[in-house]
Amino acid sequence: MANEADMSGWTDLLHSSTKLLEQAAPSAQFPPLQRNLDQLEALSKKLKSKTLRSEAPSQSIAATRLLAREGINAEQLARDLKSFELKTTYEDVFPAEATTVEEYLQQVHEMATLSAIQEAQKDNLRNFNEYMMNVLEDDWQKEKRDFLQGLSRISTLPRTNTGESTSAITRPGQIVSLASTPQSFRGSSSMEIAPQVNKPIEEKKASVYAEVVRSLNSARERALSFKPATSFRGSFESLGIEASGGKSVSVQKIWHLVQTLMGEDLNVQPNISQKMLLVNGARRHLEWGHAKHVIETIQNHPVQAALGGSVGNLQRIHAFLRIRLRDHGVLDFDAVDSRRQPPLDTTWQQIYFCLRSGYYDEAKSVAQSSRVSLQFASQLSEWISTGGVVSANTAAAASEECEKIFRMGDRGARAVYDRKKLLLYAMISGSRRQIDRLLRELPNLFNTIEDFLWFQLCAIRETSQGVSSSVLNEGSVPYTLEDLQTYLNKFESSYYTKSGKDPLMYPYVLLLSIQLLPAVIYLSKEMGEGFNIDAVHIAITFADHGIFSEGAAAGQRLGVMDAFAEVSSMIKQYGSAYLRIGNLSMALEYYAQAAAAVGGGQFSWVGRCSLDQQRQRNLMLKQLLTELLLHDNGINLLLGSRGAGEEAELRRFFTDATSRQHFLLEAARQCLETGLYDKSIEIQKRVGAFGMALDTINKCLSEAICSLSRGKLDGESQTAALIHSGNEILEMCKYYPEISVKDREHVIEQETVLRQLEAILSIHEHSRQGHHLDALREIAKLPFLPLDPRASGMTMDSFQNLSPYAQACVPDLLRVALSCLDYVTDTDGSLRALKTKIANFLANNLHQNWPRDLYEKVARSL
Repeated sequence: MANEADMSGWTDLLHSSTKLLEQAAPSAQFPPLQRNLDQLEALSKKLKSKTLRSEAPSQSIAATRLLAREGINAEQLARDLKSFELKTTYEDVFPAEATTVEEYLQQVHEMATLSAIQEAQKDNLRNFNEYMMNVLEDDWQKEKRDFLQGLSRISTLPRTNTGESTSAITRPGQIVSLASTPQSFRGSSSMEIAPQVNKPIEEKKASVYAEVVRSLNSARERALSFKPATSFRGSFESLGIEASGGKSVSVQKIWHLVQTLMGEDLNVQPNISQKMLLVNGARRHLEWGHAKHVIETIQNHPVQAALGGSVGNLQRIHAFLRIRLRDHGVLDFDAVDSRRQPPLDTTWQQIYFCLRSGYYDEAKSVAQSSRVSLQFASQLSEWISTGGVVSANTAAAASEECEKIFRMGDRGARAVYDRKKLLLYAMISGSRRQIDRLLRELPNLFNTIEDFLWFQLCAIRETSQGVSSSVLNEGSVPYTLEDLQTYLNKFESSYYTKSGKDPLMYPYVLLLSIQLLPAVIYLSKEMGEGFNIDAVHIAITFADHGIFSEGAAAGQRLGVMDAFAEVSSMIKQYGSAYLRIGNLSMALEYYAQAAAAVGGGQFSWVGRCSLDQQRQRNLMLKQLLTELLLHDNGINLLLGSRGAGEEAELRRFFTDATSRQHFLLEAARQCLETGLYDKSIEIQKRVGAFGMALDTINKCLSEAICSLSRGKLDGESQTAALIHSGNEILEMCKYYPEISVKDREHVIEQETVLRQLEAILSIHEHSRQGHHLDALREIAKLPFLPLDPRASGMTMDSFQNLSPYAQACVPDLLRVALSCLDYVTDTDGSLRALKTKIANFLANNLHQNWPRDLYEKVARSL
């Protein structure tokens, strides 16, 4: 039926097409085409495909219109979209072959491992880039800070004519000006103090430290008590300098450590060795710091501390433990009913933190009141009363207790307070073996380096002669200061300073381990914030107490005098910066400290040091005072406007007149050797050595006459000044009451030489002015030369006894005589007789080695 319907449909279509064809008129524009059914079908399909391609859905048309309105080429976009990206599919990661659970898990494991490695690589690369950027930023900040500090120092350099300004050094050759003249030190007005606020930190430090040095010297001269570390610390704190952020050690903290090392915080010094005094001082400083930490912790956690109105030391430790052990339940000192809930026993914690904070009485009280520490109480009392130097029996008992605790089993399974018990017994024992084992088996026992150093300092013992060999054979070799120093010196300075981020930590550790000289030397090389200025004054403090002999590093032992000489050189170098800018008054104070450092400190001021130290101090003092004396205005500073220092600064160091005179005469001799004739003459005049002063004047006058005869232009003015100075000395000598007969004879002898040189000078003046005849007459009158033509006999005695200064002028004098003879006519034969006498005189003095041209001139004249 369906086929019949289709055939009828096609028949009807055929009839319709035939009728249309018959009705259609032929046209030239559209010629008739003959197509069969197959051709029509093919053409229909082709037309359909073109129609579908040209048509687009409404959404596509709308999108194309929107892109065109936004200025986007839809065709270009379509061409770009022809490129595509292949993405991993589930089948790619997990192939169809992996159908078992084992293969699936293996695939997951491998992919997870690869992903973790890739993520770790990315994190490492990112962290490295961040670290490098931080390093570059820190380096840039440091360079910028150093550059700005350099500009600040350059802008504060003193002018050459500022005689009333003083300075402080930051490094050798780097000087910043201060307002610390003698007047300002003795009393400054508020108007003078006000500009201190705007000064650089280096100037502020140098200014306040200089005042302390003056006061220290004044006290030592009068044998008065003075605490230099306390004064330096107070002067620094008066500046109000805040510590830089992120730094655990400040200059103020170091000054407190120096104060405790010197024992200036104690009223009565215990009867122990100097080394143990230093160790105990370092320990007290760490205890002071921990006590501050306890108080700050309580203030930051007032609710957990529950301190209430109690302000006792033990109550503070209880409050601190409430905060520290807040996760351990009820503590024993807070328990109301121990039967309901067993409290945590904190006996050893209380003892440790009481000792760590310096609360020794409270530590003993806790030890005596608890049954678990009764045995330890007696050992602790002895350790406290002896300053850490317990008997051999006590040390052996504590060491045996350590062995028992070690034998109990695994250390990590025990509670924290058991570790404190072990630590305390090891501290009392002072045994190197127990301490090494404790640190080896419990490496995380200490939270900070301060806790570690406190424990080590508490355990330090001096090698005692009373320890028996049996005790030593048991392994109780004492832990010494050298052991601690050797351990700390294994690490580089950058380990402690965190590569420069905490620059004062390394010298802080050196000071805590009693390596005083290395600490000062290291600190003197640090330029930041004027640390080198602090180093010099810390060195002054140590030198004043005379403890540098105990402060060398392990393995680097210096002799006592070597250490003192090193420090003295540092102080002298600092004081010389004041000298270079003309502040002699302040340079004198530091020079005095440099000399005292060589002499052993404060005892050298009153002569209580050894003979060798006193000799070294005197030599250094004379050397430095001579250096000041030879400087401009040095004579006025040390000797005053008149006299030999009886009313000036020199009297501070040489109290008797004889020692002052010896020192000044030696200084005058050095002036002669270095060619400082004016200063030599002035010093000799001040001490009443008029004959020596005239001798110096005659020497200079002889040289000036010789220079004048050779055509030097300044010879005339120089000779006039010397003659005037010589006449002044002769006038002073007449009224000087203390001159001896021998000195007066010396003055008369030098006066004769002065007059002879004046006569020679006058002959040169006549010759230069053209008065040749007058010059010859004066030459003939000279009593020390046998040149008088009227004299019959010749004697050489007068010339042989002539002063060397006058003899030096004779060759030039004879040359002047021969020159004058060429300009004068001989009318009576006297001139020829004078020539003959000159020739005979030269012949008799061939051994004098006078100039050859003089002999040739005489020969030509004859």
